[in-house]
Amino acid sequence: MTQMGLPGFDPPTPTDRLMFLLYPDAVTAERIASEARRLREAFGLRGQILQTDRFHVTLHHLGDYVGLPADVVRRGEAAGEAVAAKAFGVTLDRAMSFANRPGSNPFTLQGGEGVQDLVSFQQTLGLEMAKVGLKPDKAFVPHVTLLYDGQVVPAQAVAPIDWTVDRFVLVQSKLGQTRHIVLKSWALAA
Repeated sequence: MTQMGLPGFDPPTPTDRLMFLLYPDAVTAERIASEARRLREAFGLRGQILQTDRFHVTLHHLGDYVGLPADVVRRGEAAGEAVAAKAFGVTLDRAMSFANRPGSNPFTLQGGEGVQDLVSFQQTLGLEMAKVGLKPDKAFVPHVTLLYDGQVVPAQAVAPIDWTVDRFVLVQSKLGQTRHIVLKSWALAA
């Protein structure tokens, strides 16, 4: 039996991650998957493309935990409820790798001018998180991860992929299981 918090004993491995995410609608997710297949072939990437229903933009990471902390979930729900925002457009028009994981670099879709409203929304949500005692992410590079690969691909222009963001979600990710559980969803005003 492992004792927690004592010198010489490893802390338990987190099982759950809490995040605020944006999921593209089903049609947009299929367009992203199609572009991912095209780019994978064009650049000779070997990584497996993520499942279409797992494409997302991470707005804020609320932490990794052993089990699901009810108090953090409640505060996340309170922050989400407090957001008053309208639906907004997103345009992803470039593909590139993040070179931050040797041997397994995220290959992503990103945007330039087409993500300004997304950045503003992320900041608005962060303000509401801070009001309920949650720590918002300060660094935010809006992106959708397509796959992980050993290669690093520099920024490339791609045909724009547009979608209207009309909801955001609080998600429990089961670490190591490639499984997301939507805990709460909020619609944005039309």
